[in-house]
Amino acid sequence: MGGNDNDGYYCTICGGIPPDKIHIRQILVDGKATGIDKLDWIIAEVKKLHLTDDTAITEELLKRTKVLNYVPTKKTREYEKALLKEYKDSTR
Repeated sequence: MGGNDNDGYYCTICGGIPPDKIHIRQILVDGKATGIDKLDWIIAEVKKLHLTDDTAITEELLKRTKVLNYVPTKKTREYEKALLKEYKDSTR
């Protein structure tokens, strides 16, 4: 494995992401198990904002999710609901 914390890590053979650096968690989106990479980090970053409005929380969750994951346009609303549920479940 090559790389570092600043530039990211990569496989020195294929150039891909090393398996131990992938942090995908599955959540239900529209009733289907869907992998979200770095979901725990996304939730932690949004929590740092100390938002109280569900709309603002959802916007921030979706914004960060889209940077690291593909979110189909037609499923945006379903992703928003699922992400907000995960966020709220993590604060209990």
